[in-house]
Amino acid sequence: MAVYTRLGAEEMSAIIAAFNVGTLVSAKGIAEGVSNSNWLIETQETDSAPRRFILTVYEGRTDTADLPFFLDLLDHLAARGCPVPRTMHDRDGASHRMHEGKALALIEFLPGVSVSDPTPGQTRAVGAALAQIHLAATDFGSERANSMGPAAWQQLLGDCGPDGLESIHSELARIVSRELAVLMTRWPADLPRGVIHADLFPDNVLMLGEKVTGLIDFYFACTDITAYDVAVTHAAWCFSADGTRFLPALSAALLEGYESVRPLSPQERNALPLLARGAAMRFLATRAYDWLNTPDGALVTLKDPMAFARRLEFYADPVNAAIFPA
Repeated sequence: MAVYTRLGAEEMSAIIAAFNVGTLVSAKGIAEGVSNSNWLIETQETDSAPRRFILTVYEGRTDTADLPFFLDLLDHLAARGCPVPRTMHDRDGASHRMHEGKALALIEFLPGVSVSDPTPGQTRAVGAALAQIHLAATDFGSERANSMGPAAWQQLLGDCGPDGLESIHSELARIVSRELAVLMTRWPADLPRGVIHADLFPDNVLMLGEKVTGLIDFYFACTDITAYDVAVTHAAWCFSADGTRFLPALSAALLEGYESVRPLSPQERNALPLLARGAAMRFLATRAYDWLNTPDGALVTLKDPMAFARRLEFYADPVNAAIFPA
């Protein structure tokens, strides 16, 4: 989440008026993330309590043609009891609209906070919630290729160039060259597939205590290796933010929570070390590209690519494969 597009008060009021959600009271830009422009919206109808929503304007990294997949998936999962926000359809029944050449959508605001220092209990709950959406999506009728799969990592990192990677850290180009060669030749093609979130970081999970109240930001959701989603979530939750410390209690809790709802097959368990290397490479790639290419003046917090280079080095060490019990 970020703010690239600027909207004036009159523009914002007109946008909200297209939805049957009351009159705009306030709109506050949200600075986290790097992909789309987001605002926290508050509206009110006569004699009713204020309501909150998230307004998203989709920027260059989100293909408008993919929006029906993302937004229909939210409604599908919400209807099956998953803790995800519903899409607010406009007065014509559409899940998204166009404004000055960009698509936008209004999404239900869910209660809860994103945790920065999760406990094992919270991490266990996240693992269970991830498995819940994997099972609930088995009868979702649409598919979408992973736009951030191995080919995209290779493209993004190639666009950074060795000099660009070395400008971030002197060792980064070497790490990328070594690991990308392994991943491109060994990436599995025969594991179970399904709809995955593909970006389940702590800031995309809302919690109250140890209860997951919201899984949000499904804009990288796609059809891909289901266990890869476990690996992505592991890389996101089971290390210190800078990637220097592995947190074994969180690792065990995440896997336990996931398998309490959807047990992994032996083939999936055996593939987790390689899938985790891929997960680390995926976020290294996008962070490095954004580090070098985010426009000046964007209201966005850049994230250090080396935090995932350190995770990648950890996963690549054969000694650490034991963190994923076979």
